[in-house]
Amino acid sequence: MPKTYEPITSKTGMTRVKEERMPFGWSVNPYRGCSHGCSFCFARGFQGFIDKKADDEFQNHILLKMNAAEALETQLAGLARSFRHDLEAMRSEVGEVMIGTVTDPYQPIEGRTKLTRKCLMVLAKYGIRTSVTTRSPLILRDLDLLANMRSLSVNISINTLNDGLARRLEPESPLPSRRLDTVQKLTERGIRAGVFIAPILPLLTDDPSELEALFAAAADRGAESVMTSLLRLSRDVKGWYFRTLKEQFPDKLEPYRRLYADGGHAEAGYRESMSRLLDELHRKYGPAFRAAAERNASPGGYHAEEAYPRSGLTEIAGAPPVEQLSFPF
Repeated sequence: MPKTYEPITSKTGMTRVKEERMPFGWSVNPYRGCSHGCSFCFARGFQGFIDKKADDEFQNHILLKMNAAEALETQLAGLARSFRHDLEAMRSEVGEVMIGTVTDPYQPIEGRTKLTRKCLMVLAKYGIRTSVTTRSPLILRDLDLLANMRSLSVNISINTLNDGLARRLEPESPLPSRRLDTVQKLTERGIRAGVFIAPILPLLTDDPSELEALFAAAADRGAESVMTSLLRLSRDVKGWYFRTLKEQFPDKLEPYRRLYADGGHAEAGYRESMSRLLDELHRKYGPAFRAAAERNASPGGYHAEEAYPRSGLTEIAGAPPVEQLSFPF
């Protein structure tokens, strides 16, 4: 199936997150669908909401929200007015905005459209606390912007150090070795960065020694944190993932069917054993991650709160204008 890119107009730039357990209140997704094509991606399960399929259409038909930055500007400007331009109060109400909850905001097409960069510029303009999740070194293009945002963190998703294995499961994602280099380059610039080991794939990326090597690599690159989660398979995602297993790892298909026989979660005994292992790894490497966080909070490290004035319209008046949207194909 050839890749197609469909420009669309979005009504809003950010969407409220209703799940109370999430640490962020709003999400920004400049794209729908993702050309990385990760076989296990939970976002495939959201395709039905936009009348799309979770199969290869997910990675080959990408929707581009061409007005994402303008829509975001409209929302935040409206909030600022409702708070009589008390931007600290507005920021408190908004909380954290996550970029990249159902798509990778730095998938290859971002190199041309710069939709994510333009959204970041709007968030920087209002000093909104922001986090970005991506698998792509393309985020390094925006170091000039990221290093000067008021409050920012970046999460790099890596669930294996095995480049060959990753290529079979994530056909067009940047290789894990490049993602680890990205973590290091971010932290060297004083940007808070963590690693999402997500999802952990039973029988493929759950070997204890390999997981520990990934924890150690994250710590070595200066990551402030590691977040872990096990593979969850909604009905739509399970169909595509099992198809990938049949093609790439046929010996794993039946064990997976047994492991996920009761639904979207692995059976309880497996989850309990993995929980014990991951708790042990978090305890072992926690001091290294805390040390990295303390370095970034020190006077000589990253302290983004000083990058913008704390209150008043000077933040808006003095901020760079949002770039004009373009689609240079």
